[in-house]
Amino acid sequence: MLVIGLTGGIGSGKSTVAKLFAEKGIPIIDTDQLAREVTLPGQPALKAIIDKFGDTILLPDKTLDRAQLRKQVFKDPLKRSWLEALLHPLIRAEAKRQIQLTKSKYCIVVIPLLVETMPNPLIDRILVVDTTLEHQLHRAKARDSLSEQEIKNIIESQVSREQRLKAADDIILNDGTLDHLQQQVDQLHLQYLK
Repeated sequence: MLVIGLTGGIGSGKSTVAKLFAEKGIPIIDTDQLAREVTLPGQPALKAIIDKFGDTILLPDKTLDRAQLRKQVFKDPLKRSWLEALLHPLIRAEAKRQIQLTKSKYCIVVIPLLVETMPNPLIDRILVVDTTLEHQLHRAKARDSLSEQEIKNIIESQVSREQRLKAADDIILNDGTLDHLQQQVDQLHLQYLK
């Protein structure tokens, strides 16, 4: 089975593209969702995060305060590296398990930091959702209630747009209408089925 790694910068439209593939019956494995699952209360990863960052990293219901964690790791590259070393193997193992259970000609694995974490032995092709900085800022502000500076900090912590495009096997340009986006998904869907 062909495994497509779907990636792109913050606010590029990865979720929208994944949804369009899902509407075609294609299995979607979302590593952000897997990250939430491996950090649920009772999971060893959450205990390790609490040991490292303290109880202030928890919400009142004892679940992980992802916004607080994001702020801390984006300020400190060593903390970010530590967190990635903890979570990436767990997420990759669960993604592998889900891929093996999939019965389809191909599946999509959404990995926001795919290029940053290369090589990834699970992935056969890299699909990059690309857009302009202006679109990224607008979408991320509307979705995440982050300041423009916080979004720019996230963008700067990720690989550059150029590096991401250079790593791509396929590119979807998400700077137009939903119809235009759908046409690009339709075209790639046919290609991946072949």
